[in-house]
Parts: sequence; structure tokens; C-alpha cells
Amino acid sequence: MAAPEYVPSAPTTAKHYVSPPQRAGAGSAIRPGETFGAEPTGARLGSQGPDQGYALTLTSVFDNKIELADGEHRSDVDAGCVAVATKRASMFHRAPVVHDLRIAYTVFGYLDENPAAELVEFRKAAFAEVHYSFHYFDRRAIADLVSHEVLGQTPDQVASRYNANWRDQLGQ
Repeated sequence: MAAPEYVPSAPTTAKHYVSPPQRAGAGSAIRPGETFGAEPTGARLGSQGPDQGYALTLTSVFDNKIELADGEHRSDVDAGCVAVATKRASMFHRAPVVHDLRIAYTVFGYLDENPAAELVEFRKAAFAEVHYSFHYFDRRAIADLVSHEVLGQTPDQVASRYNANWRDQLGQ
């Protein structure tokens, strides 16, 4: 293709890109939202991770599998278990997957057709109305009931531990 007349044709007059000089101290956190190393922890910070809202979409996978007792509401159960699932996902620095929710529902006995009566009473009190936005600290309390050690296991390991003794997984 022909070049316009104003484009230099001599190779000595051609210009090329040159990178700017390297800055001293590059690679250190200097902006307010930047973090290096561990994520910050504390009140109201939760568990940071990418695309955590996707866990809400994944709750539909369990539509026909959740076993609710009288007085329990699916929206409360989903809100509390999503908090646990996003905590697990953030431990692995990834977005939530269906196995995170499976573990959350299993730990609280929502996938069990005949959960222990004591567990049902415990979860009724813990999950009451947590789907409302002003119950954020209650959802955090639900997530904190499940230890990092439990969340680091596979869904099958959690299910077998739940069948052996559900209290071990909830610090009860």
C-alpha cells in the first residue's frame, strides 16, 4: 500500500517508541485502596474476594434440595449460607463456586432430610431475618461460626463430618 507524501521514507528519519525510565520504588503500595500481602481484617470488612455476588445466582442450583423446617425462610437461609460460601471462596482467592454453597448448606443441615432437632433450633435463631440488609453483622456471625479448618475441606469431608457430629463443624 502506498504511503502519503508526508510520511518520511528514509530509514534514518523514522521514529520509534521508547519506554519511559523505570521509576524508583515501583511495586509498593502508595494508593489508599492498594494492598500487598494479606487482606485487611476487622469489623465490617468481611471476606474480600472477586465476584462474590455470583453466589446468589448459584443458590438456584439447590432449589429442590434445601430442607426447611417450619418457621424457616429460604431467603434467610440463602443469605446466611452465601456469607459462609463467600468466606470460603475468599480463602482460595477466587469467585464462589457451587461447592462453596454445598459446604455451607451441609454444615447447617439444610441438605439433610432429618437434621437433629437441636441443630434446627440453633439455625432458626441464627438465621432469623438475616436476608435484610441491616442484618449484616448477623450474617458475619453466621460465617464466623464455621472455622477456616472446616472451610478448607472438600464437600465430601464436610458431609462425613456432619454425619458424625454436626457440632464439631460449628464450634458447638
